Amino acid sequence: MAILFIRRLVQMALILLGVAAITFVLLYALPADPARMIAGRSATAQTVANIRRELGLDQSLPVQFWSYLSNLLQGNLGRSYAQKTEVATLIMARLPATLTLMFSGIVVEVVLGLTLGTIAAVRRGGFVDRLVMMASFVGVSAPQFVVALLLLYVFAATLGWFPMSGYGTFSHVVLPAATLGVLGAGWYARMVRSAMIDVLNQDYVRTARAKGLSSRRITFRHALPNAVLPVIAMIGIDIGQFMGGVVVVEAVYGWPGIGQLAWQAIQQVDIPIIMGVTLTSALAIILGNLVADLIAPVIDPRIRTR
Repeated sequence: MAILFIRRLVQMALILLGVAAITFVLLYALPADPARMIAGRSATAQTVANIRRELGLDQSLPVQFWSYLSNLLQGNLGRSYAQKTEVATLIMARLPATLTLMFSGIVVEVVLGLTLGTIAAVRRGGFVDRLVMMASFVGVSAPQFVVALLLLYVFAATLGWFPMSGYGTFSHVVLPAATLGVLGAGWYARMVRSAMIDVLNQDYVRTARAKGLSSRRITFRHALPNAVLPVIAMIGIDIGQFMGGVVVVEAVYGWPGIGQLAWQAIQQVDIPIIMGVTLTSALAIILGNLVADLIAPVIDPRIRTR
């Protein structure tokens, strides 16, 4: 376990370095000029040049990247060009909303996906199975804004059960979490169904049936724990995706998460914020997968960490 942890720490550092380098180069290659965006269209060339010099944008790319890495190693993500505030402060201010939406969305999609996938596998080939697979296909194919606007119209505008937008109470998180849950549950349902069908055809399951164990016990005690491992790996990926922000969902519901911050930064070519959000998302994906790798042996003792 200790060797795995040390190896992952090294991999984490290398991945974050690669992400930082690629993102930095791509942002540098953008035709948009952050200094011009800050100065405004009517600014003189001298004013733009002064802003570029103040921000260090007049230096070469290697010098700028080395300066960014040096600050990053000290825990400094830089300072926003447009908002004149530390990037770490801006991200931390949005973090509670992002974490709330992330955990809520993952809970909804995992519960729905496990339930529907298990039902479809147990009733394989029947009407219920076909209905679940059809629903999962619709779920994974539906655009986010369509599902979000539909739920908003039905449950907020028409029925008035939930607020139209905002953040701070349980009622505010229900519709955004349901939107993410409906969209993600389709993937989980299809994955669980496939894994469950494979497990239910294993010899030890047939042996359990021959011993007279009930279908419920076979499904939940023997089959489901072995079919849930792919779900754990997928949760690790979803953690990073949600940490990066689900921009469309946040925009529809007025959710003050990191995604909204990143979208505003992209419009303003605010490179420090874009870099900070990108690295935060990459770190979340790495940590999510590390947690998934550590949990997998607990669920299935046959898996050994090295």
